[in-house]
Amino acid sequence: METNQNLKFFIVDDDVFCSTVYEQYLRNQHYDNIISFTSGEECLDELYQKPDIIFLDHNMEEMNGFEVLKKIKRYDPNIYVIMVSAQENIMTAVDALKYGAFDYLVKDADVCEKMAQTIKKIINIKEEISQNKLKHFRKLFSFLF
Repeated sequence: METNQNLKFFIVDDDVFCSTVYEQYLRNQHYDNIISFTSGEECLDELYQKPDIIFLDHNMEEMNGFEVLKKIKRYDPNIYVIMVSAQENIMTAVDALKYGAFDYLVKDADVCEKMAQTIKKIINIKEEISQNKLKHFRKLFSFLF
């Protein structure tokens, strides 16, 4: 089972206020492995740290969220990327999902609660994958047990 301490988060947002709010909220939820970046380039340079979940702002200077998302997914398709944006445009959300985002959250008064719900979904998926791998492993090597 995945524990809060085992999850590594990246927060990528050029709005320092937003990233600080997200980071503090996650810390209040007992997550402590959090690194914040003010640009997509900084995040991409640190992917070797193997984050589990990246909260990625859509509208950033120099390299927008879609460009960063595509590069993250090329680097490691198993990283859960959640696009966060002030835009409530359905096409932006659809494009984010098309490029590999796990979810699309609108920056509003409930964004932190939505982040927590999305994290719970990801934890459940990771647990399910882990259980299925264990079942598959046991089935493959049943002659040993």
